Amino acid sequence: MASSTLVDLLPQLASGAAHTHALGFEFDRLEGDRVRIRVPWREDLVGDPDTGVLAGGLVTALLDHVGGLAVWIALDRFEPIATLDLRVDYMRAAEPRRDLIAEARCYRLTHSIAFVRAWAFEAEPDDPVAAAQATYVLSARGAREEAAR
Repeated sequence: MASSTLVDLLPQLASGAAHTHALGFEFDRLEGDRVRIRVPWREDLVGDPDTGVLAGGLVTALLDHVGGLAVWIALDRFEPIATLDLRVDYMRAAEPRRDLIAEARCYRLTHSIAFVRAWAFEAEPDDPVAAAQATYVLSARGAREEAAR
């Protein structure tokens, strides 16, 4: 279980960066090692005005960001990380005028790399709009601390 200090920081980590604030990301919840954030539907985030569906780039940013939050939960601390690789499989168009939720879980940590799976959906995780597989590089300092354990 993540430390209470890190859990208390999750709302700020979810929306505190300039781009996540501008996109309207909100912390939704933490269940075990799965972290969830939400982006409320807004007209200015729509990719195709004819359909009202949120932009694909927003989905990618949401999955990447929730993946990073999952890494911090797995590490049980905040430290600099960087996305090394992100693969997003789009399975269907998002439903028009609906909020989008993203959930992620870090399933493996090494001394320098974190491996994450994430998915985006409107209501149920088993009906995803998109799924992601990602790797994140841990900071050199954090990797040294991890190796010393």
